[in-house]
Amino acid sequence: MNRAMKLLTKLTCLVWVIFPLSGNAHHAFNAEFDREMPVEFAGTVTQVQWSNPHARVYVDVMGEDGQVVNWNLELSSPNMYMRQGWKKNTLQIGDKVAVTGWRARNDPHVGNVGTIKTEDGMELFSGRARGN
Repeated sequence: MNRAMKLLTKLTCLVWVIFPLSGNAHHAFNAEFDREMPVEFAGTVTQVQWSNPHARVYVDVMGEDGQVVNWNLELSSPNMYMRQGWKKNTLQIGDKVAVTGWRARNDPHVGNVGTIKTEDGMELFSGRARGN
């Protein structure tokens, strides 16, 4: 019995250590982004990261002051886009895109994508763009 209690105590401590760390790994949309700060712009893709839990696209955009600003854009899971027919190489560095989405609460050049539209008319939708 004593041995079983020690094992149970160790397992309980291990669970407390592991679950808080993994629980913070993901975030709610409203924690990072603001639906009251929509963005819409066109620019040039500079980098694509096709990885879980979120894909990311970096886009150079000409700012109002004439300076180029690099936007860091969070997308949904790559699996969702693959189901829509997108592939890892659908967006390429140098592609011209039009983006709609929402700005981050604490960073003026970070956003969450609603849609990305390529020059040839292909459109990527995030689940949030359709109200999900």
